[in-house]
Amino acid sequence: MHTMLATTPSSSGVKLQPWGSCRRRAASPALLPATATGRIVVDSGRTPPSPLPLRAVASESAQTSRAPQPQPPPLDADEEKMLANYVPVFVMLPLDAITAENKVKDAEGLRAQLRRLREAGVDGVMADVWWGIVEGAGPGRYEWRAYRELFRLAQEEGLKLQVIMSFHACGGNVGDAVNIPIPAWVRDVGEADPDVYYSSPGGARNQEYLTIGVDDRPLFHGRTAIQLYADFMESFRENMADLLECGLIVDIEVGLGPAGELRYPSYPESQGWAFPGIGQFQCYDKYLEEDFRAAATDAGHPEWELPDDAGEYNDAPDDTRFFTADGAGATYLTEKGRFFLTWYSSKLIEHGDRILDEANRVFLGCTVKLAAKVSGIHWWYRHPSHAAELTAGYYNLDGRDGYRPIARMLARHDGAVLNFTCAEMRNSEQAEEAMSAPEELVQQVLSAGWREGIEVACENALPRYDRLLDVTTPEAPYPFDPETDMSVGGDLAELIDRVFDKIEWIFC
Repeated sequence: MHTMLATTPSSSGVKLQPWGSCRRRAASPALLPATATGRIVVDSGRTPPSPLPLRAVASESAQTSRAPQPQPPPLDADEEKMLANYVPVFVMLPLDAITAENKVKDAEGLRAQLRRLREAGVDGVMADVWWGIVEGAGPGRYEWRAYRELFRLAQEEGLKLQVIMSFHACGGNVGDAVNIPIPAWVRDVGEADPDVYYSSPGGARNQEYLTIGVDDRPLFHGRTAIQLYADFMESFRENMADLLECGLIVDIEVGLGPAGELRYPSYPESQGWAFPGIGQFQCYDKYLEEDFRAAATDAGHPEWELPDDAGEYNDAPDDTRFFTADGAGATYLTEKGRFFLTWYSSKLIEHGDRILDEANRVFLGCTVKLAAKVSGIHWWYRHPSHAAELTAGYYNLDGRDGYRPIARMLARHDGAVLNFTCAEMRNSEQAEEAMSAPEELVQQVLSAGWREGIEVACENALPRYDRLLDVTTPEAPYPFDPETDMSVGGDLAELIDRVFDKIEWIFC
């Protein structure tokens, strides 16, 4: 499971409001207020009060009246400040929480895990909603019952939901333990026309996600790729209307590429890539090639073609002419190279922009935040070319911020959240030869998002059980002194009285 933390440009933008109308396991509304997106707001440096059940709740029958409830002690200024700076934590559910047969996997075991998360103070869970499972039976044939069961489990255990519209396949990437392809009927189209997939310079097809070259091509039983994604989201809204209305679902992350990320599939393990290879450009399907030729012709250079000097998946930048740091001869610094990189990155941002336009239309009126994930390509960050970022579609160089345009695009969509990976990594843990700098990269992306006035969420790319142990190891107790520890007075006594007042309010 992965954790995700959400941050905001400043705490002044956080607003508190009561929980929605959904029934949930009772947590004190005074102790656990929610933001406008349904997230809990509390100081990240302190443990929020344990959300244990209160007294039994009376029946919702019209004949039953609720007895007067005691009010909790009011919050002081320090506690208000604490709540305003809280960073909510969501935990990623297993990729196969819903099986390929469209069933909840081990519902009772999952319920026990969800309960433990809630007891640990986690705000909610994040779940992939797999296109290949829901619309697997045929075009326009959506089956949502398993996901409704899964979401009800989370609701009954008092957890909020972030859901991912997963239009990609699972399998073949770092951390993928299961195999969930895109719908079979879409793959049938790919059998007849392999160019519906991203292609490497050598012609290798990547079946994880449809190429953005077919966004406007009605190749899928009369529908374009954009229409496929929009129809899926519309069906989700129709079938989850009650869960959206009651505030259970607080965020919808829209999948925009491989692994759900706004990027090209430039480093696929299934095609032999290994860290820290630079990866390869993925725009050699006939549809993107045609688009590039048209763009080059419009720019007055019909002779320009896609790069043929950018190396192989596992090359280092200086193994290639395109990315070399040896003098001014690097292709990426030439007029042709700059034109290509601008086109390549712009197509990606345009793709995300158009799908988020559809998501905004579909979820208009829902009290959810939209989000999009950006990949943390931290290797070769300290090389002048930023080669691995460039092949993924992030035109980021020293003096050229490749993430600010993405943040600006997200800001257009009612301030969609930028979800960024690799937040758990440290420079000191990376191999020196990879010229990696995850800490600087995370800071750059945070800055880009905040400058555009949007929220930035951080997600760990890989499990970090070692870090979990580090931060949860209890400190040694202070030695007991009978002369000073048997009695207390003054401000400390008042503080203890207030603490016991709150404990009594919770349990009595």
